[in-house]
Amino acid sequence: MDYTAALDRAQDELPDSEGTEGSRLSIPDPAGETDGAFTRLTNVGEIADALDRETEHLHRHIQRAFGTSGQFDGERARYNGSFDVADFEAAIDGYVAEFVTCSECGLPDTLLTREDGIEMLRCQACGAFRPVEKNTTQTVASAEDAIEEGETYDLEIVGTGRKGDGVAERGSYTIFVPGAQEGQVVRAIIESTSGNLAFAKLV
Repeated sequence: MDYTAALDRAQDELPDSEGTEGSRLSIPDPAGETDGAFTRLTNVGEIADALDRETEHLHRHIQRAFGTSGQFDGERARYNGSFDVADFEAAIDGYVAEFVTCSECGLPDTLLTREDGIEMLRCQACGAFRPVEKNTTQTVASAEDAIEEGETYDLEIVGTGRKGDGVAERGSYTIFVPGAQEGQVVRAIIESTSGNLAFAKLV
């Protein structure tokens, strides 16, 4: 067997790496329906399948992110309040950063497990692991951690949303900052909030 044929055979036997991260995180756009005082997410199961996570787990996170109550009937989720596609996208971005993406290698090759009562995210690509369960018993944020629309804050960017926005955390809030990069400390003004999601702009 000549060198070219051997090389071709070796390449054929290699695992397909084309589009590894992108294809695994090809997340469907959220499909929402407003019905009076409620907003439905009709494809929550499809989104959870794309993330390889339990649908009810994703639903609970979105509910917490919106700071509202809701219902899940096994196929569709409903949330009290009026929310648009951007709100759902931000909540899903927060979920991906917290419960899917490895904080060490940035890949989505992770398993969500419960160990000694604590949710753990274990990366199958690099072996890293971390707890992911936030403290949900603290219902009142301290004045130091509170944020207000129109106010400016120094924020540490600790992650990246699926659309490339920088993600910061302050108290119970997950804050999205377009144009910011993971690892930076930036100054940003809060433009709007929805539940415990916030949207900021660099200043």
